[in-house]
Amino acid sequence: MAEESDLERSYPATPRRLEQAREQGQIPRSRELSAAVVALASVIGLWAFGPQFVRQSLALVQQGMRFDHRAALEDDALGRALLTMSSDAVGALAPLLVLLALAALAGPLMLSGWNLSIKTLIPDLARLDPARGLANLFSLRGLAELGKTLLKTALIALAGTYAIVHTWSQVEGLGSTDLPSGIAGLGHLGMGVLAVFVGTLILIAAIDVPYQVWRHHRSLRMTREELRQELREQEGDPQLKARIRSLQRDAARKRMMAAVPQASVIVTNPTHYAVALEYHEGMRAPRVVAKGTELVAEKIKEIGRAHRVPLLEAPPLARALHRHAEIGEEVPQALYGVVAQVLAYVYQVQHWRSAGGREPVAPAHLEVPPELDPLHGKSSDDAHGDAQ
Repeated sequence: MAEESDLERSYPATPRRLEQAREQGQIPRSRELSAAVVALASVIGLWAFGPQFVRQSLALVQQGMRFDHRAALEDDALGRALLTMSSDAVGALAPLLVLLALAALAGPLMLSGWNLSIKTLIPDLARLDPARGLANLFSLRGLAELGKTLLKTALIALAGTYAIVHTWSQVEGLGSTDLPSGIAGLGHLGMGVLAVFVGTLILIAAIDVPYQVWRHHRSLRMTREELRQELREQEGDPQLKARIRSLQRDAARKRMMAAVPQASVIVTNPTHYAVALEYHEGMRAPRVVAKGTELVAEKIKEIGRAHRVPLLEAPPLARALHRHAEIGEEVPQALYGVVAQVLAYVYQVQHWRSAGGREPVAPAHLEVPPELDPLHGKSSDDAHGDAQ
């Protein structure tokens, strides 16, 4: 089942998957790179601070070999001498130790950058499972680690053999020189051997770093289902988004229907369109409070009748208002004149309802600019089809 799962993970990790792994503390690591950086820092430190360290070491040895008769009679003289020599030795080694500490920090940062994750500090008891440990030991990853270790050992052995063969004759020649010259020559030979050793470690790191990066990305590969799940999480579940849009439409429709009773007039098609307009003194222009087609239009008219909102059949005007004015917007300026005739009729209806008399006659010919009527010049069948 594990092999089948690995085969299914055929898609590269997405940036989000990589970021999540980084938050979990899963980043590519190369011990070979850290070892190479520390070794290189050691060579640089010995080259830069070596002569000073040698001088201070010789001074410490000379100081330790002196015998002070008066100090020997004091009880705490030996303790003070040891404390002084220890502090001097630490001071001599301090530059090299600081450089090595910085190199130890720089190695991991060079590969993965700074990453602080407390989740890596949480104990994982699954790592103590013996069966899992044996499975990892005999897995492809374990074999790869074994091969890398053998290759590393072979390269270091070859480098050591090369250094010994090419410096052996020079080491033998140091026996015929005086002590200062011998120490200086031995130091130069040692630096050469260290340089070969560091070069070998750098070569190993150059091989290991791309391998570790490749293995890290390979371990985070995704299945098709994981990829789809991530896309759904990022973009939102289509069904959930459709449900939210449906609820939003229902809520907007309820708010729209709640505004119909306060409308001044409802302009109809009469069967396909209905647009409710509101106008009160102090408003700059009438505005649309509700509009709809087919069933929504019927609902608007039904509510309007229940609240005695005047209804006016004016198909071209209803179509123009429905097309060119959104809910909450004022009517287009090009329709001011036509709408003014409608409002005049509304005032007549309101007066008739309150005072009685002859029922006002609805305006029959409201001239709507042809460019505002979406069905201008079309047949009634075309108008019905467009309304649907």
